[in-house]
Amino acid sequence: MFPSWIQLTMLTIEAQQAIWLRTMRLALGGAMAEAETVRMVSEKVAACSAAARAIARGASADGVIRRYRRRVRANIKRLSPSGSRTKR
Repeated sequence: MFPSWIQLTMLTIEAQQAIWLRTMRLALGGAMAEAETVRMVSEKVAACSAAARAIARGASADGVIRRYRRRVRANIKRLSPSGSRTKR
């Protein structure tokens, strides 16, 4: 049970970072903000659907949380100023 709490705590911290980065992106407005809004909503629907399927198939809470954390970390990387630059 303790590892589940650690995973959930880390998800909470990482989600707050992703929320902050998305808020900054949306505050800038323009086409990037519109695209981010569409992406955000579609990601939420897909993530909820995937979690429901995983739980229905008997996945553990840890497994579902780990999957969410991977997606949140990918968003943090994509939304971060250093993550949006192309590599040379």
